[in-house]
Amino acid sequence: MSVDGPIIALIVAAGRGERIGGAPKQYLPLGGKALLAHSIDAFLAHPAIDSVQVVIGAGQEDAYRAAIGERALLPPVTGGATRRDSVLAGLAAIPRAGRVLIHDAARPLLPAAVIDRLLAALDTAQGAVPVLPVADSLAKGGEALGDPVPRDGLVRVQTPQAFQYDAIVRAHRLWPDDREATDDAQVARAAGIAVAIVAGDSALDKITWGEDMTAAHARLAVRMTARTALGFDVHRFTQGSSIRLGGVDIAHDRALAGHSDADVALHAITDALLGTIAAGDIGSHFPPSDPRWRGADSALFLDHARGLVEAAGGRIDHIDVTIICEAPKVGPHREAIRARIAALLQVDEARISIKATTTERLGFTGRGEGIAAQAVATVRLPENEA
Repeated sequence: MSVDGPIIALIVAAGRGERIGGAPKQYLPLGGKALLAHSIDAFLAHPAIDSVQVVIGAGQEDAYRAAIGERALLPPVTGGATRRDSVLAGLAAIPRAGRVLIHDAARPLLPAAVIDRLLAALDTAQGAVPVLPVADSLAKGGEALGDPVPRDGLVRVQTPQAFQYDAIVRAHRLWPDDREATDDAQVARAAGIAVAIVAGDSALDKITWGEDMTAAHARLAVRMTARTALGFDVHRFTQGSSIRLGGVDIAHDRALAGHSDADVALHAITDALLGTIAAGDIGSHFPPSDPRWRGADSALFLDHARGLVEAAGGRIDHIDVTIICEAPKVGPHREAIRARIAALLQVDEARISIKATTTERLGFTGRGEGIAAQAVATVRLPENEA
């Protein structure tokens, strides 16, 4: 029953997320990136998915752009007042497809195996949904606990829900405009479409309340792997009256020579972060031969590295920097440097360690010819990125 044509993932992300409080939940951070970005990345990483269409809410354009970064997607479409309105807008916006997987952005931890099972089911069915058995006892509610409800044959229905494209479009056109559907499977069944079921996954539990975010963070932490990398940099002294170290300007009887602002601490951290994601070194991203970086603030380099880690779904756990010099004394500036680096990396100061040492008058730093710095970065990355 498989139909020729591209396989499109349609992510519904138009809700306001009022029950969780604050910003719309699809844009809340989880493991260094927005909930929405997790679903997008799961589909983009799957070899069977040809493209991704996202439906967003009115006025969410800026939040959407910040969430997706440089990811290559179909242009977003604005949803409607109800979930079904948003699905209809998404179906109308995508190119004619063979199959479509309709997914809620509030279910960010999407296993590839679930996508595999859904697509396999569409070989013999017009629709398929992932389900989980009901484990808890069920009863009628009210002021007091009511009669028990048999749970035999009951399942919890999840997304993504997969359909032959023409079949689900036709089903939505038949659905009465004055009724709201709980999901697309309900719309399909009402149109006479038999919907197959496949095994779901507890990772797909929907995020609705604050405690659901806590559970998602815990699940993601289990699926993440720690990586540690080392960065090192050195700059010689030249004529001047101050140096920049760790993003802080420090008065001194000389300056540091370099194509940029010669901030050895930030350069070492940048290289360490790039190393955790195997993204080369600072020179490959900001060549010293490029005049754009002459005198540049090294905060730009660090922000770039931080963004690459976040785009990979990473979380910066700890930065440890050792500054090696005879002068100036680092101690009086330690807390200012620590605070500046924490601000640049958008992490708590408790994750930043600043140390200083000398080489007992040995070597170029011991002779007062320059300053060196080494940094160790520890980040956590999703297993499929590690």
